[in-house]
Amino acid sequence: MTSSTTETVAVPATSTKLAAGQKHRVLSGMQPSADSLHLGNYIGALVNWVRMQDEYDAIFFIPDLHAITVPQDPAELAKRTRVTAAQYIAGGVDVDKCTLFVQSQVPEHAQLAWVLNCITGFGEASRMTQFKDKAQKQGTDQASVGLFTYPILQAADILLYQPHGVPVGEDQRQHVELSRDLANRFNSRFGETFQVPEAFIQKESAKIYDLQNPTAKMSKSAESPAGLINLLDDPKTTAKRIKSAVTDTETEIRFDREAKPGISNLLTIYSTISGRPVEKIVADYEGRMYGHLKVDLAELVTNHLTPIRERAHELLADPAELDRLLAHGADKAREIASATLADVYAKVGFLPYGSQQGAR
Repeated sequence: MTSSTTETVAVPATSTKLAAGQKHRVLSGMQPSADSLHLGNYIGALVNWVRMQDEYDAIFFIPDLHAITVPQDPAELAKRTRVTAAQYIAGGVDVDKCTLFVQSQVPEHAQLAWVLNCITGFGEASRMTQFKDKAQKQGTDQASVGLFTYPILQAADILLYQPHGVPVGEDQRQHVELSRDLANRFNSRFGETFQVPEAFIQKESAKIYDLQNPTAKMSKSAESPAGLINLLDDPKTTAKRIKSAVTDTETEIRFDREAKPGISNLLTIYSTISGRPVEKIVADYEGRMYGHLKVDLAELVTNHLTPIRERAHELLADPAELDRLLAHGADKAREIASATLADVYAKVGFLPYGSQQGAR
C-alpha cells in the first residue's frame, strides 16, 4: 500500500454517497523495513498523507505483520517500527486529525485475513506478482507461506476499515484489485458487508530517483547508500550525497528525463521541495553550471529536512510517549476494525464470544 510517487487523489464518481459532514475514508501504510525513510518515501507518500488528513477521514498504519514475511531481527523490527512512526509524525502526520497505528496492535487484521484466506483460490493467490518476484529471487523453498498470503493480509488491512479509496502507485493496483474481488465475493456469498474500495492512482507524478543511478527509483534496496537521501541523515551527509549526484558530461541545466536523467532528477527534487515549477528553476540557472544547482539544492533540502529530523529524534528520545500515541491510534482503529470483524464473523456462522463486544 505504499507509493513512491506524488498523488492527486480524486474520489471516483462511483464512490458511495456520504451523509452531510462525512468525509471519504482513505487508508495507506509503509513497512518499517529501514532505519530511515528516504526522500522518495517522503515526497511520494508522506507529503500526500499530510494533505489527505485534512481532506479525508485518513487512516495510516505501520504494517509490521507484513515485515515478518521475510526474516527479521526482533529488536531491529521493534526499533524500526518506532523510527518509522516518529518520522510519520515529524513529517506532519497529525494524530489528532487522522488515525495512526501499528498493524500488530490491532489483532483484527490477522483474524480477518484468515477468513479471506478461506475464500481465496490457490491459483488466484499464486498469480500475485510480489510472491512470484520474490520467490524467483530467493527460491520457492525459501519463500514463506506468509509471503504467499501477503496480498490477502493486505486485503484484510484494507477491508477492515471500509475505505472508499486506497492511494497507491500503479505497481500496487493488482493488490487493490484483489481486495475488490474478495469484497465482492464475500458480499455475494454472505450479504453486503464490505465497502468495495477504489484504487486512487496518482495523476501527477514526481518520482524521485537514485542519486547514483538516476534511471532507478530511490529505494532502500539500492546498490549504494550514496544514492539515497535519508530523512534522518545528518545535514553534512545529505549535502555530500547531493553534491556527488551523477549527472552527465554536458553543461546545460534543462529537464530531459531520457537524455539527462541525473539533472532531471535534481530538478524534480528542487521543484517538489521548493514548490516552484521546474521551468522557472531551469530559467534561474540558465548559463550556470551543475555545481551551482547542486550547492543550492543541498542547502534547500537540508534546511527542509532538519526540523523533521530533529522532531523525529525528540519523539524517539521519549519512547513511552511515542508508544502512548500509537496505542491511542490502535484504540481508534479497533473501534472500526472490531465492528467489521464482528459482522464478518456473524455472517460466516461463528458463535459470538461472551457479550456483544464480539471480536474484542
